Amino acid sequence: MSGTRYRRGKDFAADMAVYTQGMEEDNSQQMSRLRRNVMRALREDVTPRQRECMLLYYEKRLNMRQIAEVMGIDKSTVSRNIKRGETRLRRCLRYGAGQLLAARE
Repeated sequence: MSGTRYRRGKDFAADMAVYTQGMEEDNSQQMSRLRRNVMRALREDVTPRQRECMLLYYEKRLNMRQIAEVMGIDKSTVSRNIKRGETRLRRCLRYGAGQLLAARE
């Protein structure tokens, strides 16, 4: 087995970790731009109710039942608002709106 070109186990995992760290780029600028674009899309492309549901769900970490109680709406409405807001954000970022938003900077 010592003549095999494939290695396994802890040595291989450690070598791969070192290799991937050396090969990865610094993507902090890309991540920062993505965060800005997501926040702008959240302000401009999502309805106020969807935005409020999404912020309570993702930022405040409330569950859908708690959000429904806070907003005075049905739990299924909260779920639907979050799903539609996610779809709008995904569509905005997928179909070139990221480039349009970047051009506005």
